[in-house]
Amino acid sequence: MTSHDKAKWLRFLILILGGGTIYKLANLKDAFYIPMQEFMGLSHTEIGVLLSANAIIATALFVVGGVLADRYDTRKLIPLGLIGTGSLGLYLATFPPFSNLLIVFCLLAVCADCIFWPSLLKAIRTLGDDKEQGRLFGLLEGGRGVIDTLVAFSALGVFVAMGSGENGLKSAILFYSVIDILAGTLTWLLLKGGNTQSTVKPKNGMSNLLEAIKVPGIWLVSLNVFMVYIVYCGLTYFIPYLKEMYGLPVALVGAYGIINQYFLKILGGPAGGFIADKHFKSSSRYLKWAFLALLPLMGVIMLIPKNPGFIYAGMAATLSFALIVFSMRGVFWAPMGEVGIPQHITGSAFGIGCLIGYAPGMFAYVIYGAILDHFPGQQGYNYVFSLMSVLAIVGFMVSSLLYQAVRKNSTVTGKVSAAQA
Repeated sequence: MTSHDKAKWLRFLILILGGGTIYKLANLKDAFYIPMQEFMGLSHTEIGVLLSANAIIATALFVVGGVLADRYDTRKLIPLGLIGTGSLGLYLATFPPFSNLLIVFCLLAVCADCIFWPSLLKAIRTLGDDKEQGRLFGLLEGGRGVIDTLVAFSALGVFVAMGSGENGLKSAILFYSVIDILAGTLTWLLLKGGNTQSTVKPKNGMSNLLEAIKVPGIWLVSLNVFMVYIVYCGLTYFIPYLKEMYGLPVALVGAYGIINQYFLKILGGPAGGFIADKHFKSSSRYLKWAFLALLPLMGVIMLIPKNPGFIYAGMAATLSFALIVFSMRGVFWAPMGEVGIPQHITGSAFGIGCLIGYAPGMFAYVIYGAILDHFPGQQGYNYVFSLMSVLAIVGFMVSSLLYQAVRKNSTVTGKVSAAQA
């Protein structure tokens, strides 16, 4: 391995560190959904409102974040987002009233989704050429899963050590906050001197944005991310589903949530990247068939008898479903290279992609949560899971269109290369 390669992978690992820590506070529900209800007094719908408020601000600012990533040094923006997030967590640990919680979750979106995330995506893309994008983004998702799992299980350990009550939840939130601040400090120190910027310096952020808007492939990639993400949002409700339908012990609810939301990234992200690159030779083609694979698994989930004797079958089926979704998340940005996005507008392209792709966070949690509150018990979960299945079918159709666009771009690019030869 050359010194250049060593430097590249060191920067990659540093970026993973930030990517695996920054969303813990905004996604507190992943490991502490039930404690949030019990000790913060939040209903399904209220948790959904907090998540939606976070997503609304995030979606509104993704394009701004993309322009910032093209115009300013990502080595400064990435630590700024991490330290800002940790600082907000210190206040979140005081359990402020719901109106203040809304403000906190909105500000978390500013730090994580506007300042940090588009800069991270740009930094990852500039680490390799278009042939490496599936692997790089897949390894990003997998690496984040490692950090996610370690940090989340540590927070769960803090929660249990502090009595598994109100003080335990506050201590876990403080733990997340300190980790974010430390990660921000480390990235600030260790990314200095690295080249995470594009070699082409943008002259004007708005001109880059306007150029990106005119690239047709961006819109298909963005819509494809939208469909993966709206199905992904439904994974959260496997947690209360197993508790209510199968009697999953409270002590295991947090552990299952961590495995469901974090550990599976370790397997799914890299697996999706390598399968897409090596077997399917195209991330968009892999996504197309992965959407179809979700349908029989959801059928199994809904047909398994609802009694404690089948709890392990229920866990296995839901985790299998989630694994495929995480393999899709690992590569859903890779088609940015397949559709021919120029390097110098990468930040703006990802800003547009995030604006559309992550939009389900604005409403999906509220819809899913409201369905469960309005239709308690198995009926509500049947409605939610049926809706996720319909969305997977729509996702298959969108991915098919994206793959056609990728093939068309490859044909045009090949002809141009042949003409220039």
